[in-house]
Amino acid sequence: MTTTQDTQDFASYIASLPRVLAGAAALFRDARGRVLLVEPNYREGWALPGGTIESDEGESPREGARRETAEEIGLDRPLGRLLAVDWVRTPGVPPLVAYLYDGGVLREDELRAIRLQEEELLSWRLVEREEITAHLPGSLGRRVLAALDVLADGSGTAELEDGHRVH
Repeated sequence: MTTTQDTQDFASYIASLPRVLAGAAALFRDARGRVLLVEPNYREGWALPGGTIESDEGESPREGARRETAEEIGLDRPLGRLLAVDWVRTPGVPPLVAYLYDGGVLREDELRAIRLQEEELLSWRLVEREEITAHLPGSLGRRVLAALDVLADGSGTAELEDGHRVH
């Protein structure tokens, strides 16, 4: 039997633990191998379809990536395998664990069916591999390139730190 004190002690313990943020995204490509990027309206630059995992509600990384994809681009489809996991450090904020799943190859009709979430996104585009880091600088660009390498060579999930492969 737990007491109110036990519950308060446990809540205090949980509150004292280190914080880690978690996000999940999907890597979609077209038949030519170009990567689908989205342009957020709340910050400069480009991103992948994805976002924060609602872990307080029990959402898993895979569920979060699928939910975010459906919300952001209007495509609700099962995701493929986990391509990369990245531990991202940014000064002044808790670290981020970023999960990147294979969204698959989108057919022309699926590309035409994309409907952007107007509250968050301005546009979308398809980008060649050679242009990835120009649109996605830093760890995100490196994460996408590592995921494309995993797809190309059939290797296992890439373990990354700040976008650099560690295993």
